[in-house]
Amino acid sequence: MVSFRQMNYADIPMFRDWISRPHVAEWWVEPPIAEIEAWCDPSADDRADAHHVALLDGAAPIGFIQTYRAVEGHDDGWWLAEHDPGVRGIDQFLANAEQLGRGLGTAMVRAFVAKLFGDASVTRIQCDPAPHNHRAIRCYEKAGFRAVGEVMTPDGPALLMYCDRA
Repeated sequence: MVSFRQMNYADIPMFRDWISRPHVAEWWVEPPIAEIEAWCDPSADDRADAHHVALLDGAAPIGFIQTYRAVEGHDDGWWLAEHDPGVRGIDQFLANAEQLGRGLGTAMVRAFVAKLFGDASVTRIQCDPAPHNHRAIRCYEKAGFRAVGEVMTPDGPALLMYCDRA
């Protein structure tokens, strides 16, 4: 059973440790500390751009997952063709390398997709793994995403994938 809680200031050292682990650092660049701190600000009004700690059985932190409104990335060169305010993007990772390849990432993504689709205003969920990140692509496919095609992002090439409402 995977659940989620909003990231808080106490999670910052844990997050920084996780993102430096080789299996995560291969795909992620650590954001500036000010950006991470902003994710944890409980006074932030907009939770559509939210950062979560994934919990196994409601207790053990197992990973990180974030969501954002795709249209809000236009100013930074992201998702210029997307104009639907209901589209949410997600990014995620599991914290522990020994948990990879066991279905836990798929369970995490499925649970988060269900949480997002619990909001009637969410029309689609997208993700953008690196085209050669086969483990992530397979995880997303098992969670119900389909590949749309390769796109160029500010971070380089990505495989755009969609999960639509059933």
